Amino acid sequence: MSNRVARIEAALRAHFAPIILQIEDDSAKHAGHSGARAEGETHYSVLVVSERFSGLNRVARHRLINDALSEEFTAGLHALSLTLRAPGEA
Repeated sequence: MSNRVARIEAALRAHFAPIILQIEDDSAKHAGHSGARAEGETHYSVLVVSERFSGLNRVARHRLINDALSEEFTAGLHALSLTLRAPGEA
């Protein structure tokens, strides 16, 4: 597990107490694209299932994640592909 994955996981667990949390480093798939760096750790796919998302629309959920990971964006995180659900959502 990379340092960035560990930091992302810690931040998301602290902010959202997820029932399910999956983080995949997709950086290699984006080599040569905007924001990609040779050392990687720039592009991720994240699945979070949390009670915190109940009653929130997609944009509000994404804003919460972006706020929780603001330090990572400042430190070189470029892109997240997010799947954010409340418990019971398909």
